Amino acid sequence: MALHWKLVIDCRDPHALADFWAAALEYTVEDPGMLVEQLLAAGQLPEALTLEHGGTRRFRGLAAIRHPDDAYDEVSGTGQGRRFLFQEVPEPKSVKNRLHLDVHAGEGGLDALVDRLESLGAERIEWIDQGPAGRWWVMRDPEGNEFCAAG
Repeated sequence: MALHWKLVIDCRDPHALADFWAAALEYTVEDPGMLVEQLLAAGQLPEALTLEHGGTRRFRGLAAIRHPDDAYDEVSGTGQGRRFLFQEVPEPKSVKNRLHLDVHAGEGGLDALVDRLESLGAERIEWIDQGPAGRWWVMRDPEGNEFCAAG
């Protein structure tokens, strides 16, 4: 049986980065609002560790996205399949990523994908052309994490 997984990404603003990547990948931002409200009501979560985002209370230092077709827990909003968890850390990004995403263009093609990603806040860094082996843009998300957009 395959294991459940999530890719955890350290960042300065987990909610903004989750919004960016949800839009970029056409994923769903997880909404833990019901769980946060339950924890607040039970006195198990201090108000200071929450914030308002997307119309509900969320955990201040955490945000996640999930594939829209995967199962999820309705109370916590936690996906039970392909997920990305963005967690707040105090230090800024300082070196090149050792792991990155490749985002592949759909029917609209690479130019349309790159234009859409830029409209969401991504930045083009370098065009790579390896002929028959492939062509792609190296890009950065709003916090400077590198990723590739390929045709």
